[in-house]
Amino acid sequence: MEITSILPEECLCLIISLTSPEDACRSAMISHAFRSVANRDEVWEKFLPSDYRSIISGSSSSSLLSLGKKDVYFHLCFHPILIQNGTKSFQLEKKSGTKCYMMGARALSIIPEGTPAHWIWTSLQESSNRFPETAELKQVWWLNMRGEIETKILSSDTNYAVYFVFKLRKEHTTGFTQRTVGLHVHVDKIGLREVRMVSLDPLRDEPRYIRERGDGWMEIEMGAFFNNCGDDGSVEFSVWEAHTNYVKQGLIIEGIELRPKESAS
Repeated sequence: MEITSILPEECLCLIISLTSPEDACRSAMISHAFRSVANRDEVWEKFLPSDYRSIISGSSSSSLLSLGKKDVYFHLCFHPILIQNGTKSFQLEKKSGTKCYMMGARALSIIPEGTPAHWIWTSLQESSNRFPETAELKQVWWLNMRGEIETKILSSDTNYAVYFVFKLRKEHTTGFTQRTVGLHVHVDKIGLREVRMVSLDPLRDEPRYIRERGDGWMEIEMGAFFNNCGDDGSVEFSVWEAHTNYVKQGLIIEGIELRPKESAS
């Protein structure tokens, strides 16, 4: 005798909603009766962040609110939505529903800024589904970009990693080979301050901390932290380099991303 014939649907909904999105999908494969329960809005609303409505309402994709909750969940897993006038993006981590944010180049403080001789704003096809503009370095002697995000908008009790997302032009890129830049992450509430010195254009025999993302961009981990900061913490991050005896050019910035830190395999 199937459990679906013993327990009322409301009980099954509650049980499945206390598991995980992955478990709910497995439950839907057991039988037709389980599928009808596991796909209900009451289940999938529990897997969405409590503030998902306000996030979507203020995005470029407000029509998502007309979809079923499971459809909303998986759309947010596979299709980042633009928020805050297109300067940031939001999505969910598929297995857990954890919040992920990326601060686009327009949301960062990039110094020096404002003259085409240093940085220009350009649109790249690879970022067309995320940010309308990326920042391309034309020529500077020193590098300085910073950003900040409040911890209260992140998922609580979660291990996060911060990633610098970028690429280098195939031609006319100078100043990054055999040179390091500083990647800084500071979480004020817990007093964490992490600094990593890395090469964005390593030689073959140098350690490679960069990896390809699969979307045409590269990323490098800047640091990590455990978010138990409550409502009054913030995460500050920066990319910095100030060796002024050589010029730098050819760096293209999509942004800085915060997402759950992947477990070591």
